[in-house]
Amino acid sequence: QVQLVESGGGLVQPGGSLRLSCAASGSISSIYTMGWYRQAPGKQRELVARITTGGSTNYANSVKGRFTISRDNAKNTVYLQMNSLKPDDTAVYYCNTYPTFRYYWGQGTQVTVSA
Repeated sequence: QVQLVESGGGLVQPGGSLRLSCAASGSISSIYTMGWYRQAPGKQRELVARITTGGSTNYANSVKGRFTISRDNAKNTVYLQMNSLKPDDTAVYYCNTYPTFRYYWGQGTQVTVSA
């Protein structure tokens, strides 16, 4: 059974950086377009960034120029480099395929941006 495990979250001050990792137990991350999603308290889950198998990327307007998604197919891992973090980036971050597959949702990793 394929599992996606997110890591790398934490507490960071505004303007700081974090790098999230999404490790897949199977090879799905090298087969499918992968995405990073986030859900803030009281809000719906939203797509933050996605990356195709060929490396093409797409970002939500709110994170363009600050976040970078990448993938290492050999390691079955997808990354999200987050720079210039803002309090509005506070959320639980998840990875999944794009479009999503409900059985791939993991526990996510909490990112809190606060002074």
